[in-house]
Amino acid sequence: MSKKRNIPLTILYEIKLAINQAVLWLWIKLGLVKSLLIVPYEGFGNEKEILLVGRVIRDNRIGASDPEDSVWRNIRKMRRRFMSVVIPGVKVKAEFQGEEYFATTDEEGYFEFEIRPKTPIQAHARWQQIALTLVDRVIRNQGDIKACGEVFLPVGTLDYGVISDVDDTIIPTGAMRILEMLKTTFAKNAHTRVPFPGVSAFYKALQKGTDGIESNPFFYVSSSPWNLYDFLHELLQIHHIPKGSLMLRDIGLSRTQLISGSHSEHKLEQIRHILTIYSELPFMLIGDSGQEDPAIYLQVVREFPGRIFMIFIRDVHASRHAYAEKISEELRRFGVEMLLVKDTLEASQYALGKGWILEEDMEEITDEKVKNEADNEGDLFKLNN
Repeated sequence: MSKKRNIPLTILYEIKLAINQAVLWLWIKLGLVKSLLIVPYEGFGNEKEILLVGRVIRDNRIGASDPEDSVWRNIRKMRRRFMSVVIPGVKVKAEFQGEEYFATTDEEGYFEFEIRPKTPIQAHARWQQIALTLVDRVIRNQGDIKACGEVFLPVGTLDYGVISDVDDTIIPTGAMRILEMLKTTFAKNAHTRVPFPGVSAFYKALQKGTDGIESNPFFYVSSSPWNLYDFLHELLQIHHIPKGSLMLRDIGLSRTQLISGSHSEHKLEQIRHILTIYSELPFMLIGDSGQEDPAIYLQVVREFPGRIFMIFIRDVHASRHAYAEKISEELRRFGVEMLLVKDTLEASQYALGKGWILEEDMEEITDEKVKNEADNEGDLFKLNN
């Protein structure tokens, strides 16, 4: 169903686009756009179709973070992320298994490939590479602008898939406390933003499932903006959290909304897409009680009966406990258990009892949780002395 046209917002959005186009033209003429980037986001698919999205932007030269980066350096890098100069209306070429595909960036610089080869995709590894090239010439002395996109394809026997939130599920964010969230987001980097104790080992155990092979797919669906993609991608890598498609959202003024896309609608849309692509695979959902994850997951269970076998909710705020418990009771009517957990160890013990993870992985989760908590106490001691 198309969204109702909002005339004032449409006018504001057209003004915004005109200003952006004028500024971009001026910056290019003045030589202020010196290099460009194709930023592909991890995609996913099956033997019949693949979805890969990304963005073309001015190279903001952020680079990798360092544990020793100062607060001010972190703030400067985060400011660059949110001050991206996007490149609309340019053609991007994708090459995959001998075939070429083309897409054009939209008004916000995003491109999207829906690849449907003529013959079924033959994959021998879970992550496949897609070569990307910027076709159009935008700036002087541009050179070749290339990137490599990666897409997940199911290979071998899969026990289940996992769809996880990020903020206050994997990493403490304080999403319900705006000032705390802003301070955490801007003042820290991928090294100093530390996941909840034991999360890495628990997620790796779920990825391995019962056969010990790291084949179960992970999808990270968050309402964080795409501007934070490189930061979150780096955070997952640094803290050894299983690789998976990061599905974020665009924010800001659109033709229909002052802030593009609601938290709930974004998550629902992405989860629907995942469950449709992997129509034969059961899924576990992981989130937190801080925002709307329980209600979103309840809607998913209603729309996809029999597809969700377990929901874990990190109980992050006492004021939301009764709300989450009420939804948990309703989920039981659909035959789905939603467990509110105080920490990762509680979720892991439940998963072990159900036979979803291995005993040896449980030991690693326990050890990692103890080590993480000791490290966190040590960091707090340093801050206080």
